[in-house]
Amino acid sequence: MYDFAPAADADKATLYADLLSAADALTRDEPDAVANMANLSALIWQFLPDLNWAGFYRMVEDELVLGPFQGKAACIRIPLGRGVCGTAAQTRETQLVVDVHAFPGHIACDAASASEIVVPVVHDGRLIGVLDLDSPRPARFDSADQQGLEELVARVAGRIG
Repeated sequence: MYDFAPAADADKATLYADLLSAADALTRDEPDAVANMANLSALIWQFLPDLNWAGFYRMVEDELVLGPFQGKAACIRIPLGRGVCGTAAQTRETQLVVDVHAFPGHIACDAASASEIVVPVVHDGRLIGVLDLDSPRPARFDSADQQGLEELVARVAGRIG
C-alpha cells in the first residue's frame, strides 16, 4: 500500500518536493507507461489544491489522445495547434494560461475551468504527450507551478513514454 500525503500547511516548494519524491517512489521501478501516468495523475490530484482536472494526453500519430486522468470526463482527441494542449504539443513549450476564456481557440472540456497549465512531455527528442492541469480558480497557476511541473515531467518522461 502507498500512503503519500502532503503536509496540510506545506508551502508550494514543499508540496512539489514531496510530489517529486512520491512520483519517484511510484514510477522508478514500474515499466508500464499507462500505470505510471495513472499514478502520476492521482498524485497530482492529491498533492495540488484547487484542481478540477489533472492528467495526460498521449501523442498518437498526429494528434493528442486522452490518457489517464483525474476529474470529469474529457475531450478524447485534440489536434496539434488547437487549444492549450494542442499548442503546448505543437510548440513543445509549457503553456501557462491565467484565463482560459482569453486563450485563442481554447477547447472547453469543462466549463468550470478558469485557468490551465500544460507541460509537453518529451523524451529523447520525441513528443510523448502533454501533462494538463485545469483549475476553476482564475490565475491558479504561476511560475512556481511551472517550475515544479516541468521538473516532474523531466524526471518521469522516460517512464511514461
